[in-house]
Amino acid sequence: MDSIEKESDSGPSNSGLSGTSYADTNVHGVAGVDNGSLNDRQQATLDSILYPADSYTAKTHTYWADLPFWQKTKWINKQSNEEAKRELGVIGRMFKEDPLSPINAYFSNYVVTGMGLLVEGYVLFSVGNLTTLFKAVWPNCWGSAKPTQCDHQWIHAVDYLEIVGIIFGQVLVGIEGDWIGRRFGMVQDALVMTLGSIMLTAMWGTSLNGWIICYAWSLFIYGIGVGGEYPMTSTRAMEGSGTGTAATTGDRMHRGRKVALAFTMQGWGQLLNQGVLLILLLIFHGSLDAPFSKTSTQYVFRVSFGIIILPTLYLAYLRYYKMKYTDRALNQAKSKAKNTSGYSWTTLKLASGHYWHRMVGTAIVWFINDVLFYGSKIFSGVFIAQITGSTGPSSLKTNWLYNLLNVGVSLVGYYLGALLIDHKQYGRKWMQTNGLLFIGVIFAICAGAWDTFNQPGAPTRAFMALYFVSSFFTQFGPNVTSFLLAAEVYPAVVRSTAHGVSAAAGKCGALMVAVLYNYIGNRTKFFVVFPFGFLGALLTIIFVPDVTSLDLREQERYYQYVLEGRQNEYHGVAVHPRHLSLWERVVLKRHLNYDPEKDHVQKINELRKLYQDTKSEEISTEKGGEGKGKEALSDDQRMLLDYELDSFFANEEKLRGYLTRNTGTSNNNRGHESKLANLETKLG
Repeated sequence: MDSIEKESDSGPSNSGLSGTSYADTNVHGVAGVDNGSLNDRQQATLDSILYPADSYTAKTHTYWADLPFWQKTKWINKQSNEEAKRELGVIGRMFKEDPLSPINAYFSNYVVTGMGLLVEGYVLFSVGNLTTLFKAVWPNCWGSAKPTQCDHQWIHAVDYLEIVGIIFGQVLVGIEGDWIGRRFGMVQDALVMTLGSIMLTAMWGTSLNGWIICYAWSLFIYGIGVGGEYPMTSTRAMEGSGTGTAATTGDRMHRGRKVALAFTMQGWGQLLNQGVLLILLLIFHGSLDAPFSKTSTQYVFRVSFGIIILPTLYLAYLRYYKMKYTDRALNQAKSKAKNTSGYSWTTLKLASGHYWHRMVGTAIVWFINDVLFYGSKIFSGVFIAQITGSTGPSSLKTNWLYNLLNVGVSLVGYYLGALLIDHKQYGRKWMQTNGLLFIGVIFAICAGAWDTFNQPGAPTRAFMALYFVSSFFTQFGPNVTSFLLAAEVYPAVVRSTAHGVSAAAGKCGALMVAVLYNYIGNRTKFFVVFPFGFLGALLTIIFVPDVTSLDLREQERYYQYVLEGRQNEYHGVAVHPRHLSLWERVVLKRHLNYDPEKDHVQKINELRKLYQDTKSEEISTEKGGEGKGKEALSDDQRMLLDYELDSFFANEEKLRGYLTRNTGTSNNNRGHESKLANLETKLG
């Protein structure tokens, strides 16, 4: 929760910078400075900038990924346990002050951020639930291989146009998010989904086939808004909740959790929809048993769509009037793209050329994930019919109740994924790899033991167990991680576009299985789909980097070197072997540029330049030039400039002495991740 992470950012992990009170400093400089060295306070401040405690050891300033395995394991576990204890303490104090404050913090940070995914999950997954009802009520249309009351192609178009709309929205809004801004894309998504909800509620036709055509196009419009939610929700959750302080302990230790908990709202949307449909059927039909009347069915599906209109419209209001700073990280990245126009064809060409292999890892693996995910959604009817032996109109009650239970199991996967996604030794990459492997194994078992599972008794219970386990590992695996990684492994200036393209590739996988499964039998479906799980795990290992705990601002720093054509001069942790894919290490050998000692010197020089540029801008402003100047800085920012950095850079001999003492030793293979980005944020 945001309040927890804020306390983390100002606590011991960042002592010396965020925890320093500049208001108590003497106006002539920091007390206690001698002519030969930095005093303890200054050195502690500089150390906290260069060696944040969540990433480096306290005494030797060794980057965590450079530690030997067992020492690294001990350090990571100690840090994780201390952080968990601290967060529980914060929650306890919040509860004592106000018992509802932890819940309020959860809602304000994760529910509001993921509210778009909640409403899209509610509507998107209602289509499959309603199809079961429509088949029971209009068997000559929905439930027949050769319908007599409607066009067979338009029945299939309901699924196809929904997915095509999502693909269109993912690419369109992904580009808009980088080109125009995150806020524009988020508001547009909410308004488009509002329009789609109204169309779904009011859809009509002079014939049953005309109504189906209206249904299909309404889903297409709604799908555009749904598609845009993927890149927008992911980038906003990742780039902060409005504070602009992305480079903090909270970001490095909990960035994945922020995105995963926002994505969890999709599961809550599915659960809410299934619960609402069950209640509405009880209200308008009086029971969950067939036969169902056409009138009660009309009420059920129209009211279920109508319920979501006001929440979606309210979401547009929140995004337009209440959410702030959603474009901060993007604008900072664009301002640094000196050799480009920010977001342009040149930027896209450069980014795609440098990161094409990561696109293989995010786009193709997402394609594979959706083959598995939507394949399992289509399998759900096969699983349930096999487990219960219930078919025909009477199966609706059983199907909906089992689906409700299945969504509950999926939510357990969502939340366990959020719990472990930031663990440095597990993280997103291994969570995705293991999830894909487990799903592949489960579907392979289903294909190989199909005849056995057709027997009553124990085989049926085993089949049911596999059904629930596959749903669990879909969420505790690729469905959550693909949503995070598709944004996280790219620089901010193309992040939304890359996520949109990756997500669109995923929906192509959904479209493929939606078409293919109309022409093959149930057992063949399992044989076709299970190899995708193993292929996805292999591609993840080869092409997906593990950026767990990597500061995104350090990634921006690396990309700045790429923009300037100096990528081989960058020596920081963004090219640490731990944070690169197998392809980048073995084929491109980018890890060879990693050199913590050289990186340390570069960061001192960057820190000095940052200070000099800011001071020069202030002088220019005082002389009547343009610039934000000191008057645009907060009191804390002015104190940081005037007292701490003045003391750092007023005497070059002090800096040279510091560098000699801290880089001239031979006792370390140290990593030096910078907190320079946090300082950049403080300076505006």
